[in-house]
Amino acid sequence: MAERIYGIDFGTYAVKIYKIRQGICFHQKSVIATKEKGQVIAIGEEAAEMIGKQPEYIRIEQPIKNGVVASYDSMLSLMNCIAMDMNRAGDKLKGASFLVAVPTEVTDVEKKTFYDIIDSSIIRPKKIRIAEKPLADALGCGIDIASSQGALIVNIGADTTEISVISQGGIVLSRLCPIAGYKFDEAVISAVRRQFNLLIGPRTAEQIKISLVDFASDGSAVGKAYGRDFVSGLPRERELTSDLVNRAVAEPLQAIVEAIKTVLERIPPEISADVYHGGITITGASSAMRGLSEFVSASTGLRVNIPNHGDVSVALGLGRIMEEEAFEHLAKPLRQTYYEND
Repeated sequence: MAERIYGIDFGTYAVKIYKIRQGICFHQKSVIATKEKGQVIAIGEEAAEMIGKQPEYIRIEQPIKNGVVASYDSMLSLMNCIAMDMNRAGDKLKGASFLVAVPTEVTDVEKKTFYDIIDSSIIRPKKIRIAEKPLADALGCGIDIASSQGALIVNIGADTTEISVISQGGIVLSRLCPIAGYKFDEAVISAVRRQFNLLIGPRTAEQIKISLVDFASDGSAVGKAYGRDFVSGLPRERELTSDLVNRAVAEPLQAIVEAIKTVLERIPPEISADVYHGGITITGASSAMRGLSEFVSASTGLRVNIPNHGDVSVALGLGRIMEEEAFEHLAKPLRQTYYEND
């Protein structure tokens, strides 16, 4: 592959870009803030800070939903802004080649949209290839995907959880579950509302989840929640326990566990034996929740492995595909009928 190559993981929560032989060079939230006529005023973390606080004339969007492009125009604007920001930082994307991670359980049309976003941007790419996200994810975790040893990898993102069984360098089975990090946040919002008649926003719920969830603890940790009282309509502060937040998050998390069990029931017995010995690998933006491995292990009876950099494992895997000849075949063009220039 050419020297100037970038791997892109368009996540619902964040966009990660890996530069060949240099590592991750961009990691920002997949959020864009615009004013009238589509004028961009902020992207990434800066735009995310505005959520729930913006005036009516500012529109904040997350153009990636359920792992695919939900708003083409917003995603194109975000991609153009990313290219300009990286150019100012010294990474010139224009004319480079790109490798894009795509979920397995999406249509060819949805895969085509990722291609079109890059192709229609100010980047003017030399070449675009795609790689299956579960395979990149596994490589980023250090799993030997080429071996006959089967592996089960669970990527818990923001909107979706992708459960994949990998063996002999390919995907044996994959399932996309519509429950992930944002459902955890919604569960926290509902629990606080029921318990205290307090309305909190999604950003506050996410912060509470990060600071208080711990399935391996006794649930006695305490934190503060700030929001609007339903009765008086005034700002209020309430004290939350880890136990309350754990119980709230456990319900949607258990639904993910049930989806994992469904996949386990469908795989060949030989791969079941491999998974029993190798365990389940959990990655994604939500994999850093404390006590997650204990929760899933207790529900499945299997060992659970959580890599140190699970939130960027897909991007790291794209790097291995770009840099190691043994995995270069995993970078593929879309179907020739779609792209004559491939």
